[in-house]
Amino acid sequence: MTIGIWILGDQLWEQQAALQSCSHLKNVPVIFIESLQHIQARPYHGQKLILVWSAMRHFAQELQQLKYIVTYKIAEDFETPLQAWIQENGITQLRVMMPNDRPFSQMLQSLELPCQISLIPNNHFLWSRAEFNNWASPRKRIVMEDFYREGRRRFQILLEKDQPIGGKWNLDKENRQPPKGKLNTPPLQSFQPDDITRDVIAKVKSLTIPTYGNLEPFTWGVNRHQALQVLDWFIQHRLCDFGTYQDAMLKGEETMWHALISPYLNLGLLQPLEVIKAIEEAYKTRQLPLNSVEGFIRQVLGWREYMYGIYHFVDADYPNHNWFNHTHKLPEFFWTGETKMNCLHQIITQVQRTGYAHHIQRLMVLSNFALIAGIEPQAVENWFHAVFIDAYDWVMQTNVIGMGLFADGGVLASKPYAASANYINKMSDYCQTCVYKYKERTGKNACPFNFFYWDFLHRHRERLKSQGRMSFILKNLDKMSAEELQSIRQQAEDWHGHWQ
Repeated sequence: MTIGIWILGDQLWEQQAALQSCSHLKNVPVIFIESLQHIQARPYHGQKLILVWSAMRHFAQELQQLKYIVTYKIAEDFETPLQAWIQENGITQLRVMMPNDRPFSQMLQSLELPCQISLIPNNHFLWSRAEFNNWASPRKRIVMEDFYREGRRRFQILLEKDQPIGGKWNLDKENRQPPKGKLNTPPLQSFQPDDITRDVIAKVKSLTIPTYGNLEPFTWGVNRHQALQVLDWFIQHRLCDFGTYQDAMLKGEETMWHALISPYLNLGLLQPLEVIKAIEEAYKTRQLPLNSVEGFIRQVLGWREYMYGIYHFVDADYPNHNWFNHTHKLPEFFWTGETKMNCLHQIITQVQRTGYAHHIQRLMVLSNFALIAGIEPQAVENWFHAVFIDAYDWVMQTNVIGMGLFADGGVLASKPYAASANYINKMSDYCQTCVYKYKERTGKNACPFNFFYWDFLHRHRERLKSQGRMSFILKNLDKMSAEELQSIRQQAEDWHGHWQ
């Protein structure tokens, strides 16, 4: 029997399961494939394509140095080069680490190959799918906080005698400070493209299929060594103040104190436990603020693992959920950034330049607007998937359909993350130079976040009553005059007629 390994573009780790399963063998043939057909599902950000393909080529080079027999193919599809490679190498069993994304798993099953395909259980997450299912199945509500605490105990993170260091499991209340005064944000760790990356940039520039965003300057890391440098830079220069200002947003500040390691985690260049352990060790040796350390660990040990687990736990129809029956088309300005709303303009043009925005920009501005404006969830998810450098199906289905848009009816969140302009004004400086007034709900200067917010509450009042945490907010509708409410509804309708 001759075993061959196909390494997918988000499985770039020497200890990944398929490679690990053959660690006792010599001269194992390995194949990587860049498929042009695969990237035509949506207009992906050009920097996402550069990152993935460059990282694949760098990892292939590393495996060659480790004496693997590496084949690297650039092709229209996956099946044609696989067929030829299998026949050339006499491969009787093709091993693939189980894909993270459901659509890719379905594509794998449809391949007609002249050998057996063995899917090796994925080891890029702390919880296997079976372990998460065993945890989630008996529960009435699958609450992230419960899962996070279980993860802390399971991996013995930030614990003293099985109790949380500092006496609290969650310090999120300390991590919501608005950006007041002069903030001396640390610089970003960046890299100059090497020869391999420059070749990939040239390839992406030559593509005739639609892509999104600016290709250059491209400053992302593309291999494990650089990913570890980004992690260390974050620990040395950013972690100390990460927690306090992790929800803040400022013009001209694209990364604040955020780590920017999600692209590397999602490619396999970093592993979640090594990241968590490095953060915990820094806390112990450098006396870093607990709110920053706990807040960051919660994102990796809690949120990331939870979203992956939920993605594989829910039924296959989850991506089609639309609890509010929202049907409006995605406005063109989501692609161009050409809107008078300064918050959306700032964030979308930032995404065009970099492929990145932090979690509050994604949740409380981009998703919030899409939710209250009644945009179709599937169109919003497709946009998120296309434009973000860390986007994959498993990432965006749960984060957008569930968390951002409440289109799953409450599987993930206890209430919709809907907010008026007040929140954006509190947590950013976007409103200060906007043509719209964050305090006004009606009139030509009214912020669209305001009239869409109140229109959203009015339209869905009956449904929202069932969400217990919304009852207090809904009572504010009763304080509005019929005339003001009618004006709000008319203004929202007018905006839908000609997105601005």
